[in-house]
Amino acid sequence: MLSLGAVCYVSIMENKSNGRRRIPMSIVMRIGMRQVVFSALVAIVGFVLITPPARAQVQPVATSTSEAAPIPATEIPADITAAINSPERPAADKALDAGRKPDQIMAFYGIKPGMKVADIFAGGGYMTELFARIVGPNGTVYSQNMPFPEKFKKTGDQWNERLKEPALKNVVKVSKPFDAPDLLPVPPDSLDAVIIHLNYHDLVGFKLDRENVNAAVFKALKPGGIYGIVDHSAPAGTGAADTATIHRIDEEFLIKDVEKAGFKLYGASSALRHPEDDRTWLVFKHRGETDRFMLKFVKAPAITTGASGSGSGQ
Repeated sequence: MLSLGAVCYVSIMENKSNGRRRIPMSIVMRIGMRQVVFSALVAIVGFVLITPPARAQVQPVATSTSEAAPIPATEIPADITAAINSPERPAADKALDAGRKPDQIMAFYGIKPGMKVADIFAGGGYMTELFARIVGPNGTVYSQNMPFPEKFKKTGDQWNERLKEPALKNVVKVSKPFDAPDLLPVPPDSLDAVIIHLNYHDLVGFKLDRENVNAAVFKALKPGGIYGIVDHSAPAGTGAADTATIHRIDEEFLIKDVEKAGFKLYGASSALRHPEDDRTWLVFKHRGETDRFMLKFVKAPAITTGASGSGSGQ
């Protein structure tokens, strides 16, 4: 959609072009300078009237693939809905649901009963628990965190306590640094999906070994398996500059980074977009209100049924 300023400018330029074909040159000469001045003023005013949030909307997003629209609530699989609505989930987790939209994430990545899934950089385990409840007793979830330094001991304690829940008996705890050669203790080509939720920017910002992470994920996934990454959008073209400060990452930078490991970008979703976010503030300032990209990569051989959208990769 064109901005107000762009619409004004295009309209003016079209009028000028058409007018010059119809109006005699003598008239054009008398009014030409007046029209040029008026056109410039209108274009400037139109640009000034665009608010900062509106300008954020025209920044390029998901430039390597088209984005699928949010999945209608009626099309969210029942297993996902039941897991999210479980009365056994912590109240603190449920308070995050409105902003994080786990129903959209799980449905977009095609998480379902019986799957083998890994949650990389799991933090306190919000996503781990949802994976565990969805894949059920016939599935397995590998929940990975690096050994927690004292600064993040509270998060580590939350993770350890969560994994004691009966519903998480199907979770394998993986406490290994990101440069571990056996980061994912699974046979090659055995996992259906691996997800990193809101933490890839930290791999970059904290200078952790993301090349090892991506290589380990590639090795562990089945051919056609899903590597899903959700993260906070930084302004286009900023690369890794904001990863350690306001905890955001440039989408195109991340795509190129992951594809270096052999993955192919297969789809993206607009479900977590917030176009009013100008992407310049610390993500912890307003949780759940950041503009986020949701990307779906596949392990080669890539799926041939489409280049974007909501294909599951299975």
